[in-house]
Amino acid sequence: MKLRIPNSEVQELLTDKSFEYPKYVTQIMNLANQNAQGTRPNIVGQMSDLIQEFGAGSMIEWDAWYKNGHPEAIETATDRVYRMIELLKESIQTIDKDMVRKWIEELVVVKTYCGLKFQEAILRKIAEEKQSDYRLASPEEEAEGIDGFIGNSPVSIKPITYRIMNELPEQIDVPIIYYDKKKSEIVVEYNF
Repeated sequence: MKLRIPNSEVQELLTDKSFEYPKYVTQIMNLANQNAQGTRPNIVGQMSDLIQEFGAGSMIEWDAWYKNGHPEAIETATDRVYRMIELLKESIQTIDKDMVRKWIEELVVVKTYCGLKFQEAILRKIAEEKQSDYRLASPEEEAEGIDGFIGNSPVSIKPITYRIMNELPEQIDVPIIYYDKKKSEIVVEYNF
């Protein structure tokens, strides 16, 4: 037999407390908290460690124990998140249909293109560094593990995680350019 217990019910079963919010409010508060970092360990403590330190006890005992050890944490977190909510309210007032259209176009057209074609940006940047030209590989060259050329030199472009995947049967006999896609940049490593 399978039993499913929704998270909201787990809370109720353990605490006899039920929390209800208007539609979309928790999504907005989560976004505000992510931006404000109101519930980071430096603000509220490392919760996984604290609950272990607390040990066994009721919800009421946990509440008292936590607030005694971190008397300012809830208020500090609340202030940080609420300030961000106020900033989000201001930002929402600036959004109009044209801005939404522009954002959708950037997401669907521009970011999709750049996200899927970033290998060309890597080739171009390295070619600029080497004062050379570049080109993408043909389908036949791709079948040989070649992603492009810097000058006349074939190269393969792989994610940084490829280095630790030694069990792959693929044999690449050309220099490999490694990349790590970060939130705000692509970090590229090469040695040729």
